[in-house]
This record gives sequence, C-alpha cells and structure tokens, in this order.
Amino acid sequence: MEKANCCISRPSRKRKLPQEGNDMLNFTLDELTEDLLERVLSWLPTSMFFRLSSVCKRWKSVAASESFKLACSRIPSRDPWFFMVDPNLNQSVVFDSAERSWKKLNHPPLLLHNCNCASIPVAASGGLVCFRNMSGNYIVCNPVKGSCRELPPVDPDSRDRSLHAIAMNVYSNYHGSYKLILVSGDLSKLSFKVYNSSADCWEEEIMLRKQGDDYTEFDSNDDDDAVYFLSKAGNVVATNMQRSPSKQYSSVITLKDGEEIVYFLSSLGTVVACNLTQKYFSEYPRLLPVFSEYSIDVVECKGEMLVVVLSEFFESASLRVWRCDEKTKTWNQIAAMPPAMSHEFYGKKVDINCVGAGDQIFICLSSAELCSYVLCDFVTNEWVELPKCSMNGEALEFMSACSFEPRIEASV
Repeated sequence: MEKANCCISRPSRKRKLPQEGNDMLNFTLDELTEDLLERVLSWLPTSMFFRLSSVCKRWKSVAASESFKLACSRIPSRDPWFFMVDPNLNQSVVFDSAERSWKKLNHPPLLLHNCNCASIPVAASGGLVCFRNMSGNYIVCNPVKGSCRELPPVDPDSRDRSLHAIAMNVYSNYHGSYKLILVSGDLSKLSFKVYNSSADCWEEEIMLRKQGDDYTEFDSNDDDDAVYFLSKAGNVVATNMQRSPSKQYSSVITLKDGEEIVYFLSSLGTVVACNLTQKYFSEYPRLLPVFSEYSIDVVECKGEMLVVVLSEFFESASLRVWRCDEKTKTWNQIAAMPPAMSHEFYGKKVDINCVGAGDQIFICLSSAELCSYVLCDFVTNEWVELPKCSMNGEALEFMSACSFEPRIEASV
C-alpha cells in the first residue's frame, strides 16, 4: 500500500506544474512596484510616451514623475529623430528613424516665426536642439516636450566677428548640463566662446593658435565665394551654390582621447579642426586640385568626423562618404550611393545638407527641380530613399535636418 500511495502522489505533483505556469502567464504590470514599473516603461520608444497618460491613472502618474525621468535618463541611447528645417521655419516636423515615419510636434511659441525674430536650428546634441534668431540670440529647446529657454545674449564684441561654426555638446540630459560653442574671427586668427549651462553664462573668449605643420595656408586674398569639393574621380570641385541657411554654420564636435575638437568647412573648401582642449586650430589638406562644381557637408558619426560629397563626372552624379586618415592626412572613401540612385541628381544643381547619427547619415538633397531624403548606413553601405512627408494632403519640402535623441527628460 505504501508503494501504491507513492505512485499516486507523483502525478498529483505533476498536475500542479501547469497551474504554476499559468500563474506566471497571468502576471500583469499592475503587480510591479512603482520603481520596477518606471524602469519597464522607460524602455518604451519615445513615441509611446505621449500615450502613457491615457492608459490609466497609474501610468499617467508615472509619466509625470521625476523618478520616471531619472529612469529614462539611464537608457544609454535612443534611435535618433531628425528635426526637419522647412523654408517657412514655423513648424516642427521630425523623422522617427525607429518607426521610419514622419511626426508633427507642437511648435513651441518661443520659436514661432515672425518678421522680427525668425529662429533657425543651428546645432543639436543629446535631446536638445539649439536655434539662432535674427537678433543673433540663441534658444535651446527640447522638441519632444516643447520646452524652450533663451540663453543670455552674447557680448557685442563677439557678435561683430565673422561666425564660422556653432556646435553643441550635451553632458547630462537629466541635469541640463550642456555647452554651446561659437567659433569666429578671420580664418587666419580664430577664437572660440563657450556658453556653460551649469553656470548659465558665456565664458571668456579664448584665442586659438595656428598649428605650424599645416598642409595648406589660409589666404585672405582668395576668392571667398569659391568653395572646392571632391569629385567622383578624386578631383576637387568648386561651387558657388548657396547652402541652406540652417547649415551656413555647418559644424560637428567630437571627443577624442579627452580632447574636444570642432570641425567646420571654410570658405576655401577645406575642413578646419579647432582643438578646444589644446587651444589650436589646423586645416586639413584639400582633397585634390580644382576640377568642376558640386556640393559637400561635414558630419559626425560615432565620435569621428566624416565628409559627404556630391559630385558630377562622366555625365553622371556620385554621392560618396569619405574619412580622413589622421596619420597620413589622406582621404579614403568608405561608402558610395549606388549609381542607379545617384544618377537622377545629374545636371540638377542639387545641394546636399547632411547630419550624422551613430552609423547613419541623413541626407537632404534639394534643388529647384527636386527634393529628396536619403538615409545611409555607411557601415553596411545601405542607402534608402525615404517616403515624402505629407501633412494635410500636401507634400512638404525640407532644406536640412538636425539629429537629436528624443528624450523627455532632457532639460533646457
């Protein structure tokens, strides 16, 4: 009998296991503690955050809490959004790279277009975008939340100098710690000025010395209207084409071995590197002698500076990405748009305005005849033309874009 009882008891234990499994399947988010719920929800795509408050009272409370914003700030990175710049500068449209879709955000009142104070985006970092208005003042904005703050005015002496580059670097989204860097002066005598959000003030202007081993020399007597670029065959090309107003201060910032470096395109067609840590600037070699016309832009991807060039050669257009070997000071191609895609740009005087984000480069191509947007993964050499953006049945056209991480916790 004891043996029989033992045999009977085993199936009874087996029958309980499925029941335990069902209990796990019936587990709900409502059973999580507040801290765990915030951690789980913080991993949602940013586009989902707008819907949290409509799910239930508890989630609405979570969305508004400071501890939830802190949990969001611990997410290492988010897929970038590209803040689009249109000719009217009066709306906030973004391209969500995670969902591959266009979104319209509420345009902050401080940035609304008017005849006296039109604001254009000039730099971005982390979850923030910086705008510059017609008065030369700067406004920092979190496009996701719609929060804005106008920075203290730059002193008149600095404002009178020729402005070459505007770069931004965010150190902490949650604590609102960021810097805005302005590079100005003559090309033979550059200086930079920094706004530090921690101190809420502009720091003293610092002169940059010119590095002595440059491959080329700045010449103020050169024709400043001529800019030299690289062609498909490896020749340099020249253009007088007008850049998008938002990209006239086109620049990027990198952090290499603890040194901050700002890169921008000079009017002489070269890439200028300003080492803010060592307080010197140098000029990269021109790619090759002058040949024909076309367009260029400089981008930052994964901590390094890259150059994107659209050129024409042998009755075809070529769009390529280049990296400079810092040791040999030579340019090497790392990606190229398939000829079947780039050929349509031939003869159309297309201007390119580009922005980098991780392994991706977002490219706006525009001319009087066309407007197109392409996303390039330069690691896999994958090129994708994005769908047109339509709002209220009308196709919108954009001149350029700024890349930022959509973060609700980003503080201005």
